Amino acid sequence: MGEATAEGSSAELMVDLIISLDGYASAEGWPGWWGLEGPEYLAWLEEEGKKDYTFLMGANTYRVMSSMSEEAAADDSVFSETEGASLAGLAAVPKVIFSSTLQPPLVWPNSELVAGDAVEAVREMKRSRTGTLSTLGSLSLARSLLTAGLVDRFRLVVFPVITGRTGRERIYDGYPDVALEMVDSRTFDGRSQLLEYVPTVISGPPGSAPA
Repeated sequence: MGEATAEGSSAELMVDLIISLDGYASAEGWPGWWGLEGPEYLAWLEEEGKKDYTFLMGANTYRVMSSMSEEAAADDSVFSETEGASLAGLAAVPKVIFSSTLQPPLVWPNSELVAGDAVEAVREMKRSRTGTLSTLGSLSLARSLLTAGLVDRFRLVVFPVITGRTGRERIYDGYPDVALEMVDSRTFDGRSQLLEYVPTVISGPPGSAPA
């Protein structure tokens, strides 16, 4: 199952992404979750929020998510009750922020700032911590960790929409070739699909000479 398992790490690393069918993380003019989040999906998110996760993110995701979490906790929040609870609850979850530009102290509660190399920092975190380390957004961070062979699980929730004209943040650009072994799948609200894999970075198509 790759480098992480071979090293006998204590913590598991998961890349966790939401994605349109054509591979975008978001789309201009569309609401969050492309407006297709349903009660089953939101209930699953709430249950996931109770697990022993530490979220990993870069500076841009930190700025966006900390602002949304603060807004969700306000009395005049524009978020629905379920959305607001999920976002506001992130304040209590341990978070590690990788950035050379942010300065301590970080205002979002339970946020640890790491200014050094993210790959080496996460490699050490896998050795020294327990529970699940999970990326939150942060596409370049997720790509770097996957390329380094540190990711134990690669989890997607695929939303049934193609945003070829308005799509933003192409997820797979710059990825290596990766073989995926499915370990879980589920359909939410009759439309969105959870797909969970064990990833293995490969040098090229099976049977080809190494690059």
